[in-house]
Amino acid sequence: MNYQDSKSYNKLNLEKAFASRDVKSICEALVFVALNDSDWRWVQNKCLEFLSDESPDIRGLAATCLGHIARIHRQLDKEKVMIVLREHLDDNIISGQIADALDDIDMFLR
Repeated sequence: MNYQDSKSYNKLNLEKAFASRDVKSICEALVFVALNDSDWRWVQNKCLEFLSDESPDIRGLAATCLGHIARIHRQLDKEKVMIVLREHLDDNIISGQIADALDDIDMFLR
């Protein structure tokens, strides 16, 4: 991932990245918002949305970012997120990332 000046990331640019269908752009935007955006609920919902993406890179990163939100913001709609993550445990390609996210949520949102 390339470093991006945080000034280049505003909601409009982020939404464009999310709508682009470009895996790299979506992944970079997901990481940026998970680590930097104070609107944790908006970020959570974006991550939940991308858990069903056709790209395993995006799906896996969306799960990882949910763990980041729990760690950084100490907030999530825990029950909702846990249910959705568990629904994706049978996705063998990202099951490790799902398990890690579940562990992070359990650790940081007691």
